[in-house]
Amino acid sequence: MRDLTADNQATLAYLVLLLVVVGGSMVIGSRAALNRHLQQLGIWTLIFIGMIGAYSMRDQIEAQIFPSRPQIGNNGTVSISRAWDGHFYVDVTINGNIIEFVVDTGATNIVLTQDDAEKIGFHLNLLNYTREASTANGVVATAPVRLQTVVLGPFNDRNLRAMVNGGELRTSLLGMEYLSRFVKIEITSNQMLLIR
Repeated sequence: MRDLTADNQATLAYLVLLLVVVGGSMVIGSRAALNRHLQQLGIWTLIFIGMIGAYSMRDQIEAQIFPSRPQIGNNGTVSISRAWDGHFYVDVTINGNIIEFVVDTGATNIVLTQDDAEKIGFHLNLLNYTREASTANGVVATAPVRLQTVVLGPFNDRNLRAMVNGGELRTSLLGMEYLSRFVKIEITSNQMLLIR
């Protein structure tokens, strides 16, 4: 008590008085009320402990809820979680717009759906579909484009080539031309690790 300042002593006295008043009201109340208060205190304690546990596991929970969000490691690696359908999806910022891609080691280029190309700012009626690509659904026409910025986690690339798919494509593809910028691609059962 000697080391406490006058303000600290006043605060301590107030807290002790508050504890006496609250504790006294609980004791004076009926036994049922005391049991109810203890029960509520136990529930709030469990909720608090659960929140601490959830916060400590937030990265794992986020990876399950939002599998397309890459997890960035301390050493600059990018970890992508496998989705329920077995594919690896990742959100990549293209020209300032977030686009969801499926990581496709079978695709040569970055391939955009027509919707994603429009979202980025390309006018579909101005594109020249002069190239062709072989897909599982046959040969489709593609239009070459340039992406000003491609940002995945801490990695920011500029002026990359891409193709706009002229056919039906559900999700844009992140192909080998982009993936080859990484020195190592490691796939475990549920994670893909990209190391540059």
